[in-house]
Amino acid sequence: MTSRSKQVALVSLVAGAFLVPAHSNRAEEHSQPNRITILYDAFGKNPAMKKDWGFSAFVEINGKRILFDTGNDGTTFAANVKAKGVDLSRLDFVVLSHRHSDHMAGLAHVLSMNPHVKIYAPKEGFGIYGSSLPSSFYRKDDSLPADMRYYDGKPPQVMQFGAAWPDANIETIDKSTEIAPGMNLLALISDAPGTKELKELSLTLNTPQGMIIIVGCSHPGIDKIVEAATAINPKIHLVLGGFHMVTATDEGIAKTVSSLKDVYKVSNIAPGHCTGEPTFAALQRAFGSNYLYAGLGTSLQIDSLAVNTRRGEGPGLDGTDASTYRRLARREDPLGTFAWRLRTAARRDLPLIPNSSP
Repeated sequence: MTSRSKQVALVSLVAGAFLVPAHSNRAEEHSQPNRITILYDAFGKNPAMKKDWGFSAFVEINGKRILFDTGNDGTTFAANVKAKGVDLSRLDFVVLSHRHSDHMAGLAHVLSMNPHVKIYAPKEGFGIYGSSLPSSFYRKDDSLPADMRYYDGKPPQVMQFGAAWPDANIETIDKSTEIAPGMNLLALISDAPGTKELKELSLTLNTPQGMIIIVGCSHPGIDKIVEAATAINPKIHLVLGGFHMVTATDEGIAKTVSSLKDVYKVSNIAPGHCTGEPTFAALQRAFGSNYLYAGLGTSLQIDSLAVNTRRGEGPGLDGTDASTYRRLARREDPLGTFAWRLRTAARRDLPLIPNSSP
């Protein structure tokens, strides 16, 4: 075996040992598609599906099956799910981004097919998904007789409030939380007029190419959501969903487009729902071939999305090497870094340890 062949073999051995989690089933993961399918929106090309105002996306990644939001009408949602052949009984979990009806009206249909599925929803003081508050939230008056006082003047320490779906397996989220390896829910609060204090969840998926962000309506601001995601991974591979700019001014649109493209350097953009037609047009001009059509019925193949190259610099590392290096650096894994060096050396026909002699 030549020296280079030995090096390549060693690369394969080390990479297999350190770059793949021991518990992962690689054969199973590769047999499943990594894609996002739009099940609910008001624009699209699929004649077998009904357009309506609202949003739902079905995510398949690394063997996981995730439903993000459930649309505006249960009957329409059920028909669209059937048209795409999605089996709701096999969901791993559901994410409800926020309490607006155009994102959650299909939940009853989901529960009819999968009554015990795990559901994540934003936690609110008085929330439709169920909530609780300490009884200290209200003022008390000890001078009143017991029959004029709440709970006869002896309230429980924590007051529980009912959910619209009392038997559903709902977990409310009030802070950004990792719900599975590489999968996080970002919990942000809107400060915009009309939706002030509205809590909203966005789903992030950490992939070798970078971060994928799926948003419902982006009431807290799409730029703030992306900024929160960069704390997990600064490389944003894809942003998909509603950007809440359907009534935005041209100036507001231009500012947001610039923020996504130039500040956060988003690689691919797939807007839908409440993003707004003028914003669709502005994003398409700005992102060119990296603007991805995401109308009703569209399935975006995650693994085939373009990866940004380094701008204004020498060739550096290619996209695969760079993403591997970043992932390993974040984990502070010296053995993984060693594997990356082996791989890079083999690809470029370089010695593993550079000759230090002059």
